[in-house]
Amino acid sequence: MAKIVINHDKVKDLKEAIEICPFNAIEVVNDKLEINAGCKMCKLCVKKGPKGVFEFIEDKKIEIDKNEWKGITVYVDHHEGEIHPVTYELIGKAREMAAKINHPVYCVFVGSNIKDKCDKLLSYGVDEVFVYDDIEFKDFRIEPYTKAVENFIENIKPTIMLVGGTTLGRSLAPRLAARFKTGLTADCTILDIQENTDLDQIRPAFGGNIMAHIHTPNNRPQFATVRYKIFSAPEQVEDPTGKVTLCNIKKEDLVSKINVLDIKAKTKEVGLEDAEVIVVASRAIKKQDDMNMIYKLADVLGAQIAGTRPLIEAGWIDARKQIGLSGRTVKPRLIITCGVSGAVQFVAGMQGSDYIVAINQDEKAPIFDVAHVSLVGDLYEIIPKIIEKIEQNQLEMALTVEE
Repeated sequence: MAKIVINHDKVKDLKEAIEICPFNAIEVVNDKLEINAGCKMCKLCVKKGPKGVFEFIEDKKIEIDKNEWKGITVYVDHHEGEIHPVTYELIGKAREMAAKINHPVYCVFVGSNIKDKCDKLLSYGVDEVFVYDDIEFKDFRIEPYTKAVENFIENIKPTIMLVGGTTLGRSLAPRLAARFKTGLTADCTILDIQENTDLDQIRPAFGGNIMAHIHTPNNRPQFATVRYKIFSAPEQVEDPTGKVTLCNIKKEDLVSKINVLDIKAKTKEVGLEDAEVIVVASRAIKKQDDMNMIYKLADVLGAQIAGTRPLIEAGWIDARKQIGLSGRTVKPRLIITCGVSGAVQFVAGMQGSDYIVAINQDEKAPIFDVAHVSLVGDLYEIIPKIIEKIEQNQLEMALTVEE
């Protein structure tokens, strides 16, 4: 644990020492300097303060033996045995990284009556699936699920744990990281691994203004969550060689303070993440009535509508249709952005799209850096022409079929 110590015998000017800290974390109590809870550990007082007054002390941490930890594990996110697609995407990334360090790829699968679901996981090249199959896991309750994965980590000691950034994954991963006193990087957009098995975790930070490179070299396992549609699922292997291992856990370890009284299924609908074609509206739309133009374009393309934060806040588009770090991550075959500038927060949520068409008046807009087709001009002129051209082509195709 790190701390800043004040050597009071070397203090000559209290006022000078107080003014060093930009966070007002240094104060005078009973005629002595003290550091309060406002301290950010920036060490500015150590570097710029009176010589010898402030001293940074860090307890020496025992180095871990990285050789004791082996394998990259993917937590299998599922609902009643139906595996969430983010699991397969994480398997693909796990295989890619594992090949660099010659480690196996594991899956940990917790649920009830799920043994027969493992073949699909093995078909994606997983080396071993560890299954915790018990009636206590029928419904997702955080305590027993956490205990099962904790049991797996204690026994197998994987160097990395990848968890999908779903509602369940975001509940489970922090608890596990806390139990093993290790770090957790949420919503990673880039993952890579070093030869010494240290995980490079990269994600946008400070509102997307910078890309933070995070690593925990002296902590294992290394935890990261990743949203759906960030990575691509791998091709299935022809002759899987992986195996399934059934794991047991004591019943007394599965006690939960949560009782599931009833489950109400949500109405199934095609989410924005699964859309093949998306049209994105932005603050360049001058008034709500002008959204009809966007809806018309989406209609002729058979696309879903999405939006940026200003339109969500204005109430013009449902909050579930927001793309970006604080919204959804999408990977459609085609996405058309209408007046979107291309801030880092937005681009992080759609840069994996197969084909990006961008419309913007500003030829220097950042969105053009990721676009495959850039249309520079007024969207109020360009979009009607696109609609007209599509409708004309559809009409010509219909006439050709009739003939």
